[in-house]
Amino acid sequence: MTTTTRLEGLDFARFIAFVGMVLVNFAVVMGVEGEGSFLATTFVGALEGRAAATFVVLAGIGLGLAASQNNNDLEANDYLVWLTTKRALFLLAIGLLNSLIFDADILHYYALYFFFGVFFIRMSSSGLIFSIIFLIVGFVIMLFTLDYDVGWDWKTYTYKNFWTLEGFITNLFFNGWHPVIPWLAFFLFGILLSRLSLDQAQTQLQLFIFGLIALLTVEGLSLFTLALLSGAEQDLLDIATTEPLPPMPFYMIAGMASACMVLAFSLWVSSLFAKSPRLSKIFGFKLSTQIGRQTLTLYVAHILFGMGTLEYLGLLDGQNASGTTDDAIIASGIFIFATGLYVWAYSKFFTRGPIENLMRLITR
Repeated sequence: MTTTTRLEGLDFARFIAFVGMVLVNFAVVMGVEGEGSFLATTFVGALEGRAAATFVVLAGIGLGLAASQNNNDLEANDYLVWLTTKRALFLLAIGLLNSLIFDADILHYYALYFFFGVFFIRMSSSGLIFSIIFLIVGFVIMLFTLDYDVGWDWKTYTYKNFWTLEGFITNLFFNGWHPVIPWLAFFLFGILLSRLSLDQAQTQLQLFIFGLIALLTVEGLSLFTLALLSGAEQDLLDIATTEPLPPMPFYMIAGMASACMVLAFSLWVSSLFAKSPRLSKIFGFKLSTQIGRQTLTLYVAHILFGMGTLEYLGLLDGQNASGTTDDAIIASGIFIFATGLYVWAYSKFFTRGPIENLMRLITR
């Protein structure tokens, strides 16, 4: 597989993760989680927390691949660290602005993943594995020694002290939507994956099988443990959950496993369509990868325009008591279709999205 094909595979994986994130976020803001047909609720529930985790893993892969191109060029590595730090600051600024509108913003967390992750790019693979385990176990220790509920209003899913120094740091590193501990582990896992022979079909198959086995195993262990602990205190039940809040070990493993499957599938599809341009055109693969290259812009757009439209139509939580997950899926489908039309027209003139270009211009 050529480098171009591999990068297109990563763009396609970002497209899949973006679609998943839109579905989950629309269901959350519409307040319809768990309501609707069995198929719809199961589908969206399976995506919750997994799409965002896949995004972070892909970000780690991207940085890992950039570092691998430098080999042992110290000057190039220093430049990569400096460039990544500047882009992390840009993401932090955009994310904080976005947090004024959308409490569950991921961009300001993303900034910290890059900021800390860049110092791991030269670490050995065994060191990365140890760091991943340390972050996951460290969070469990923090959960039992600190108050995870501090700052939260769980009825409205709002964080009351976010804009105070103590509340911001606590939210960012411990009990936010995507806290650095343990979510940085997803980013480090991506760096680890970038060192594999991702262009090899055998590696892709192994990744998919590994991901599937790991996912089924942790989901099975979670169900078994929850049944075993039935009636126990919530703190004990949290240990066995695969839900993203709080991000316990089973959830972290499930997120990594899902990312492996999405990555392997995307790379395989990319190689398949590279051999068959006509098939690629029929299935709109090029448009999907173009959407994948603009996920930063489109992430902001799905909040400003997507959720803004839902609010205008009276479909947000608290405005419409009769909505279901099926409605959220329909709304997501309409938004993604509109996104495709925009990207199709925009890509005739520009390669990168507006916010991607702005970040490139500011951090050049």
